[in-house]
Amino acid sequence: MKWVTVVLSFALVCCQYSLWFGKGSIGRNSSLREQIAVQEEKNQTLALRNHSLAAEVYDLENGQEAISEIARVELGYIQDGETFYRLIRHNR
Repeated sequence: MKWVTVVLSFALVCCQYSLWFGKGSIGRNSSLREQIAVQEEKNQTLALRNHSLAAEVYDLENGQEAISEIARVELGYIQDGETFYRLIRHNR
């Protein structure tokens, strides 16, 4: 009976060791869950960015308004018949 108790106690200690310190331990699972949460936040941010970029690509492929707006903002494009006014604010 004594040997059975010793063997079962040893088996219990081995199982507990792998539960607390092994490859699939509770601490490791907790750490992985935190990493998953952080990665899901990053993925959501990148998905929103991808969505806005896809909308911009669609506008550039299908509409002249987006091309005209980019030309105006980035290149200073002014169409024929338009008058450009520059407002200068004086600091007092």
